[in-house]
Amino acid sequence: MGLIQFDFSGAVDADYGVTEAQIADLAPKLLDLRQQIVDVAPPFASLPRELLDGYTELRDDSPLGQIFRVANRLHDEVDAVVVLAGGGTYRGTQALRDACCDPYHNELSRGGRGSKPRMYFTGNDLDNDASSALLHRLGRDLTAIDPVVRRWAMVVIDPAGETRERALALRQFLPALQESLADDVAQWLPELLLPVTDQPSKLRDLAQAIGCKEIFPIPAAIDERFNVLSAAGVLPAAMLGLDCVQLLEGAAAMDEHFKTAPPETNLVLQYVAIHHLLQTHRGIDRRVMNVWGSALETFGLWHDQLFAGSGNQTLPLTTVSPRDGHHLDPANLQGKVVNHLIVQQHRADPWQVGLSDGDHDGLNALSDRKLPDLMTEAIADIDAALHAAGCPTTQLRMPEIDTHSLGQLFQMLMLATTVESRLPRDV
Repeated sequence: MGLIQFDFSGAVDADYGVTEAQIADLAPKLLDLRQQIVDVAPPFASLPRELLDGYTELRDDSPLGQIFRVANRLHDEVDAVVVLAGGGTYRGTQALRDACCDPYHNELSRGGRGSKPRMYFTGNDLDNDASSALLHRLGRDLTAIDPVVRRWAMVVIDPAGETRERALALRQFLPALQESLADDVAQWLPELLLPVTDQPSKLRDLAQAIGCKEIFPIPAAIDERFNVLSAAGVLPAAMLGLDCVQLLEGAAAMDEHFKTAPPETNLVLQYVAIHHLLQTHRGIDRRVMNVWGSALETFGLWHDQLFAGSGNQTLPLTTVSPRDGHHLDPANLQGKVVNHLIVQQHRADPWQVGLSDGDHDGLNALSDRKLPDLMTEAIADIDAALHAAGCPTTQLRMPEIDTHSLGQLFQMLMLATTVESRLPRDV
């Protein structure tokens, strides 16, 4: 499979963007930083290849094999999964579901979901009403005749076992899980409570006291903003039936590309160069991830958390076009770079406008047009308007939304954030 594409031509402009000479001047420093990062090998960067190699060698006895074994078992045992996670972990895991599953996955029948569980996310805030509503929703199935429909599992993600919001959520949801199992609690609780944590940790101690059959490792050395390609993200993704091998293959391919591609074709280094130069030479202090398609909105929110925690003074913002067009109004563009995230191939058959009796909305002139074509035109029109207003833009293009492309995208932005965080502001 090919790599995703990064087109930064909309940011190369002597009047409002950067110049090719500036990019070339920065290249030696970026190569030095790349070598430093390759030599140190951040745990998140090497993890996808390590998981894949371990699975090739040990199969079921590997960490990835353990994930697949448990996920496949639970497809036949539960109808819902609650993921308790905090911060960046929460958004990364949710982004995988929102990008790859049917937008109304949780509303489909069990058959319509292919026996994959409904999935809910909590544990990242102190929202009393939201957690109470989720507990109520889970309780609605306790009267079902089918025992599988009555059962739900809980994935608890906390490397150190000390995240306050996650711990409070566990105090709410663990008693509810125990109560839902009634007389079968001793049999099922060790099967349905799935901790993802480091060793040692308070969460691991609790899991061992309960007698949990499976505890999934996650290195505390990996910041939670960077752990989407660890068990924290891969276990829930596997429960949803997503192709996790391709997710990790995509990430590993991007890691290899970062290590070996020259600056003029290296997506990670190009991304860093453009944004760093816009910040240092143009004073641009806001980065808009403008997503063309609601399936990737949560991915944008994950990136917001990833970048906001890097120490960079530039503010990230996710928008969905054309829904959030007011954010791209020329009056609001000063100090912004707009990064379009575009999917080139859609999953559903293209919808055609068609003819309407009376032409009440005046759209019959577009009757032979299809929605993806209109979106392509809208992207070009907005880009032209942004450039006319002196706003630099870039385009990240995915061939389609699949786990391989998502793995690339996750890894690319994590690597880019790591490189840029080490780049002096005055370079």
